[in-house]
This record gives sequence, structure tokens and C-alpha cells, in this order.
Amino acid sequence: MTLQGNTIHLRALEPEDLEFVYAIENDENIWEVSNTITPYSKFLIRQYLENAHQDIYEAKQLRLVICKKGNSEAIGLIDLFDFDAKNKRAGIGIIIQNDVNRNNGFGKQALSLVINYAFEQLQLHQLYANIGTENKASESLFTTFGFEKIGIKKDWNFTNNAFHDEAVFQLIKK
Repeated sequence: MTLQGNTIHLRALEPEDLEFVYAIENDENIWEVSNTITPYSKFLIRQYLENAHQDIYEAKQLRLVICKKGNSEAIGLIDLFDFDAKNKRAGIGIIIQNDVNRNNGFGKQALSLVINYAFEQLQLHQLYANIGTENKASESLFTTFGFEKIGIKKDWNFTNNAFHDEAVFQLIKK
């Protein structure tokens, strides 16, 4: 599956993405947004990539690679997770790996493509995102698409020796 935007495209994970996924999953600077607390081995990531062929109904998640148009090199990942076909909902998360690729509209295009895919192809009724209250860039990105803050989970995440709140944002298909 490939989803096309103006300057990016989204594609399925490939075995060649091992080093990229390994780098993201082991980047302690983003562990707080991915709820990771221990590093992943290349062995585990290789196993994950071998099973990435499962569809969203089997795996209950879908991870797509964000690439610049005309290039298969990964610059980020966008996920649908906690997929619930019965209740027609899923969580959504996004990461652009390097600062040089941030604030260029790549995340915005990727989010637009996945929202459309979720509502039109998967026939979901709603999407939600969990965003740390200090992450203003993500909050701005999601609210651009109509996600509404529906609540705050107080002292939800413990990072850098302190508790931090996490907001829940929801987008319901109109």
C-alpha cells in the first residue's frame, strides 16, 4: 500500500527499514512520546518487520513509513494503533525523525493521508491521539485537522524525574 501526498508518500514497512526503525525505537529523546523505557534489539525489530505484513485487522495496528516523494528513504513513521473494528476507532501517532525534516509540512501531509485512509478505507468513526501537554507542536498539528482536546490525564507520564500530564485529543468523523 502506498498513499501519495504532494511532497511525501507513505509506504509499508520493508526489511530494509531495520536500521531506521532501530534508530527511532532506541532514541531516548523520543521515548516519552512512544512510552518506551528500554531499548529494542535489532533481533526484536527484525522479527517485528517480518510480521509487518499482517493487516490491521490481525495486528490491530498499522505502521507506515513517511518518505519524501520520489524517494524510498524513511524520514518518519505514522501509526494507527489500538485498532478496534467493532467500535470503529483507533489511536494515531506520528514521528518525524530528524529536526531538518520537521516543520516542512511532511507530518501534516502524512496525518492528512492517514486520517483520510482511516475514515474512507477503514470506515472508522473516530481517531484519538495522546499528546504530552508540553508538546505544543503536536498539539498544533492535530488541532489543525479538527482534533479536540477531550481531557487531561494528570501526572500520566514519568520522564526526566518528574510527572507530566498527557492530553487526549479526539476526531470524530462528521
